[in-house]
Amino acid sequence: MTAPSSPMAGPVTAPSVTAGTVTAGTVTAGTVTLVGGGPGATDLLTVAAAHALKQADVVLFDRLAPSDDLAALAPAATLIDVGKRAGSHPVSQTGIEELMIEHALAGKRVVRLKGGDPYVFGRGSEEVLACHRNGIAVTVISGVTSAIAVPAAAGIPLTHRGISHAFTVISGHAPLTDKELAGLTLLGSTIVVLMGVGTLPTLTQGLLRHGMPADLAVAIIERGFSADQRTTVSTLSTVLADATAAGVRSPAVLVIGQVVRLAFSGDASAEDLLARAVAEAASG
Repeated sequence: MTAPSSPMAGPVTAPSVTAGTVTAGTVTAGTVTLVGGGPGATDLLTVAAAHALKQADVVLFDRLAPSDDLAALAPAATLIDVGKRAGSHPVSQTGIEELMIEHALAGKRVVRLKGGDPYVFGRGSEEVLACHRNGIAVTVISGVTSAIAVPAAAGIPLTHRGISHAFTVISGHAPLTDKELAGLTLLGSTIVVLMGVGTLPTLTQGLLRHGMPADLAVAIIERGFSADQRTTVSTLSTVLADATAAGVRSPAVLVIGQVVRLAFSGDASAEDLLARAVAEAASG
């Protein structure tokens, strides 16, 4: 396609989807690629993610993205830290989108590097829509979501025949409503909570209030895939006290369900993943 005469395109036609690429009807010379960086370990980047980084002119990266080796992964790129932390957002979401659009309209190959997967609580859809509004071609590369990978690194499967046949992933960024809490209780599946340390008191109290068993197993896995990954195992009725005593902090993934008890028997694949994470940290 040829670039439009004006850098700011007019109305964009409905996007089409092919082979993982979402493309607006009108495109500029620059491109944006949303890359899911996985749970933080460089060796869990996909081949497609590594290729996009290698070709990038600009990389806008998040706090939980695998950023330690970015200079080597994206040797020709300008690296811009746009990470948000609890209570500190140096660059707002609007600001991130403006930076992304600005560099793409200047003809750059922009990679927006996120932790986990762009479409799992990553605001990726908002950034895709921003590209559409500005006539910029955008590709989404899925990443390994921490909702599955971090429990696995702690030896916890989310499903197991005879124990749990489903799992639900929720955001703990804001307290759940009574209707949502009741639904989780009735479903009876494994519950995975991302960004849930701050709302742990209201979550546990709400689930107990709606009849979830007090002795239901709970695990909090902090700093998944880092050399100092730590798991606190408790029950629904005692996890708040145990988390306080342990000084649990974000980032952490919570798993609520009896599958947590399977971790007590150990898991060779989890041990291997942790060993690689420790070796990677030591070599860095």
